[in-house]
Amino acid sequence: MEKLNLPTYNFRIKEENGVTQIFDEFRKKYINLSPEEWVRQHFLHFLVNEKSYPKGLMLVEKEILVNGLKRRPDLVVYSKNGKARMIVEFKSPKVKVDEDVFFQIAMYNKKLQVPFLILSNGLEHFCAKIDLESGQMKYLKDFPLYSDL
Repeated sequence: MEKLNLPTYNFRIKEENGVTQIFDEFRKKYINLSPEEWVRQHFLHFLVNEKSYPKGLMLVEKEILVNGLKRRPDLVVYSKNGKARMIVEFKSPKVKVDEDVFFQIAMYNKKLQVPFLILSNGLEHFCAKIDLESGQMKYLKDFPLYSDL
């Protein structure tokens, strides 16, 4: 897999029926190792190990309804009181993070109304903070610590 613009971590990887799989500590099972999954696993470990996010408050691919359609944001981070605070969307390193990707995460946020959005393809990362009162959005230079959510 491609080297990412994130710290490296030790992952449990195995081959099964000719398919490479990685153990997802959040979903507690092996997942097929696609380029997008490679980014997701690095980013999840980055948030836990470098930014002090609690694993128990991070839900991977939790189903939500958006305009009557079932959708699965890549990651939603919750506060200790159970309120959604951040949505993260992951893409393969080969996928450009552009308006289409932003539109996808913005649609999720119509439903969840979180103040933080992150987009990452493992090489480029974008983090935005949204003032939920005014709708004003500003890009951040760094990712917030969990305590700042």
